[in-house]
Amino acid sequence: QVRLVESGGGIVQSGGSMRLSCTASGLGGAFAMSAVEWYRQAPGSQREFVAGIGRDGDINYADRVKGRFTVSLDSAKNTMYLQMNSLNPDDTAVYYCNAEFGGPGAYFGKWGQGTLVTVSS
Repeated sequence: QVRLVESGGGIVQSGGSMRLSCTASGLGGAFAMSAVEWYRQAPGSQREFVAGIGRDGDINYADRVKGRFTVSLDSAKNTMYLQMNSLNPDDTAVYYCNAEFGGPGAYFGKWGQGTLVTVSS
């Protein structure tokens, strides 16, 4: 019923920028994003945490993206974003969004299917 869809991925040259978005659908107006996280996974590597916003608004970034990436949340649009600047080939990965949804007396989580970001040399 509830789906998360990432968009904005593609190919970009080293040093360039890219903005990813993740939009939820099927919430029926009863739930909204309350906490969000971005993860990424490169071929042959473990999935790793990139950035996130907690329920209380606290923001955390992985050391390798700190100062270059910015995570944000638009609760009214049920959309989360990841602005990526100064990209390098090590940022090449499939990026996944993970969101917690809050509603009347309940919370649940959902993962997106991922969007590929390729940074060329």
